[in-house]
Amino acid sequence: MSRGYIQVYTGNGKGKTTAALGLALRAAGAGLKVFIAQFIKKQKCSEHRIIRERLNDLITVKQYGEGFILKRDITPSDRQAAQKGLLEIREIIKSNEYNMLILDEVNVAVHYKLVSLDDLLDLMESKPEGVELIITGRYAQQEVISRADLVTEMKEIRHYGEKGVKARKGTEY
Repeated sequence: MSRGYIQVYTGNGKGKTTAALGLALRAAGAGLKVFIAQFIKKQKCSEHRIIRERLNDLITVKQYGEGFILKRDITPSDRQAAQKGLLEIREIIKSNEYNMLILDEVNVAVHYKLVSLDDLLDLMESKPEGVELIITGRYAQQEVISRADLVTEMKEIRHYGEKGVKARKGTEY
């Protein structure tokens, strides 16, 4: 890529991580290298398996979380995992090894103060010219939105979870 842009996927609707994974797949199909940093998340999902088995030469996924935090208190290990992610991502940006960097759920990590807004803005600012940066998660701060080149807000209109449908393998995980 001669010029990499900053894309943000936010909002309360389903599809933010799915959109980012679609971009990773498209980039890999073009022979580009992708690093996916997943904040908050700890569970291994179906996409991890296929990436590990078939795409590990082009896509790297690392998780920097202790699991979802919506219904529990933040722990010191949540903070440590997020801070470890920040350190590693800074090194990855400096390495210039990847064409695309996905910071999955980083907006949520900022919202819960696991990552400071200033740290995220610094990552955005330090992005090399040829690297595409994808930022996902609810609660995107206005400063992040203002500095992005593309912003998409996913808006939930209806979700089958409201009818008691649990997360399904292959669609939600």
